[in-house]
Amino acid sequence: MKAAQKMHQHLSQLVFPDLEVGLLHGRMPAADKEAAMDRFQRGLTNILVSTTVIEVGVDVPNASVMVIEQAERFGLAQMHQLRGRVGRGAEQSYCILVTAKMSELARERIRTLVESGDGFYIAEMDMKLRGPGEFFGTRQSGLPALQIGSIVRDADVLEVARNEAAAFVAHPPSEQDLRNAVTFIRDHWQRRYGLVQVG
Repeated sequence: MKAAQKMHQHLSQLVFPDLEVGLLHGRMPAADKEAAMDRFQRGLTNILVSTTVIEVGVDVPNASVMVIEQAERFGLAQMHQLRGRVGRGAEQSYCILVTAKMSELARERIRTLVESGDGFYIAEMDMKLRGPGEFFGTRQSGLPALQIGSIVRDADVLEVARNEAAAFVAHPPSEQDLRNAVTFIRDHWQRRYGLVQVG
């Protein structure tokens, strides 16, 4: 919010003193946010400085240029959402990514966004680069605890495993079938791969 306020002051006083520069951030009262968006949608505001509060739900067909500052700090999905706020009308639109020093991971995110506008591909690359996070936890990013499989690479095998697990729950095997399965695993996999501890 402070960065947005500082940028708003800089643009309105020094860079574009003859244009109307608006400000929008999440801590503004709802009525002020609505008024700022209304002025921008009607063309009364030429430039809108905003935090990521505009990531979703904003539809301004006349908006044709977006500048994302410190783009290296954003995830792929978020940058794709932000970029989607422009180009909704007939005019040619541009999304300009301004970056500082980047890690190799950030460079790969930027490269993906520049090369593709396909949301499915971007989501897949986002998961590949940052990991899916925890399914039953609080972490939103990072690699899962899977030691063998990859959610992206092995999606078809994991789908088969999911279906088998659902079938297992719907129609559980008999105790004899389970004993046979344990015996098979112990006799075939433990010796070959060392995956099963024999007790």
